Amino acid sequence: MESLNEVWAHLTTAQQDPPTWAILLSALAALGVVSYSTSWHISRGLVTIAHEGGHALMAVLTRRKLQGIRLHSDTSGVTLTRGKPTGPGMILTALAGYVAPSLLGLGGAWLVSEGYVRILLWLVLVLLACMLLLIRNLFGVVSLLATGGAVFALSWFATDELQAVCAHAAVWFLLFGGVRPIFELQRKRRGNRAPDSDADQLARLTFLPAGFYIFFFLLVAGASLVAGTVLMVPWPLDLI
Repeated sequence: MESLNEVWAHLTTAQQDPPTWAILLSALAALGVVSYSTSWHISRGLVTIAHEGGHALMAVLTRRKLQGIRLHSDTSGVTLTRGKPTGPGMILTALAGYVAPSLLGLGGAWLVSEGYVRILLWLVLVLLACMLLLIRNLFGVVSLLATGGAVFALSWFATDELQAVCAHAAVWFLLFGGVRPIFELQRKRRGNRAPDSDADQLARLTFLPAGFYIFFFLLVAGASLVAGTVLMVPWPLDLI
């Protein structure tokens, strides 16, 4: 019992924020990764993990039968569910994917702003472990194990200062990375290359057009980015 109490105390002890310059530098680094095509192609799979995790979580919450998740090497993914093909559960499940990375980033921004970096890292590990049970292809298993291994190594071996900086960078990546796929989706739709996208599925499920849902995705992503910035960047700026 004492050992468990010590672990809990260790997890819930707030860590000191990194210097403001380090927070801003981590933001610039994350923005660079998301903006540059090569680095985005390499890292985009992390956003896909959050995207498909959002579908899966909402499917469970709306009591749909979750059959599995597949992650592909081209950074796409699919979440397979079973249940009524229409209705609130199907709508909410389809709605959750594109907003999941941004909302996860916003939650992470709150945790790191309060100094709860260790809790954030271990929550990510728990979510990845739950998702691993649902993966139905080898590439997905390897992707989750690699991501989880990196997070575990950071949480177990890194100093508090390094943990804080990396956690900020990861949160910035989710906030910026939640925006770019929405613009990519719109470009694909203009070229008729995404007829079965989440937005188009939602249009078929409801009376609203697909463009409305793309606007909604973008609104959530933009609001999360602004709110996350307010939470993580101390004001007035002190760069020393």
